[in-house]
Amino acid sequence: MAVRVVVDSSAGVPAELAEKLDITVLDLHVMEDEDASTSGLSALELAAAYARQLERGGDDGIVALHLSKRLSSTWSAGVSASAVFDDAVRVVDTDSAGMAVGAAAIVAASFARAGADLDGCAAAAEGALAMSETWLYLRQLDDMRKSGRLSATTAMLSAALLATKPILRVNDGKLELAIKTRTQSKAFSKLVAHVVDRADGSPVFAAVQYSADEDSAAALAEMLKEELVDGSSVHLFPFTDAVAAHTGEGAIGLSVFYP
Repeated sequence: MAVRVVVDSSAGVPAELAEKLDITVLDLHVMEDEDASTSGLSALELAAAYARQLERGGDDGIVALHLSKRLSSTWSAGVSASAVFDDAVRVVDTDSAGMAVGAAAIVAASFARAGADLDGCAAAAEGALAMSETWLYLRQLDDMRKSGRLSATTAMLSAALLATKPILRVNDGKLELAIKTRTQSKAFSKLVAHVVDRADGSPVFAAVQYSADEDSAAALAEMLKEELVDGSSVHLFPFTDAVAAHTGEGAIGLSVFYP
């Protein structure tokens, strides 16, 4: 048997990849009311899910990766749930979001398949998170502001940003303003330039995610493919419903893992 890896659906791990690597994806709750909203998983739900995976994994342990505790209650619920299982469940403090968490899950699952123990898989996930960045391009800030998921400073600036094309960065688990431009093309150019600069000639794994605007997301993906070195991997995925409920239509996310 092997260590099990558990993520919530905000990580965006594609179903076929989750199946291939035996990653368990737990759906966050989406409420279909007048204004779509979400809620995190409860400690009871997570305890039940962890128990099922421990049974499947022969008690070799679980690495649980959830959306940043500053963006969702799921991480705190996971910590509470893990207490039931002594040290068999490691709830990683991701301080991140999107496919940065997904990439960490993929790395941890790959280590598990290679026979790594719980300590090794958890360390692999933490290492992947340390080498990842996530950004979010928004057409508007209303949905994010209403959800309370912007940092206090960015929320205060939101009215002044209405005429710009802001790019937010997940920093220390919070969404903060990173780049503001007047056009989408300039926003994408600045973002690509940053990624290329940090990659410094090394190949990277990049995941572009989108809500309703696949064409713009594909354009960003193509820009990355043209500028990054051979060996880089650029993928295109839709946001899950739980994420799209907060970003609004037209949002585009970019997570980059620098191996």
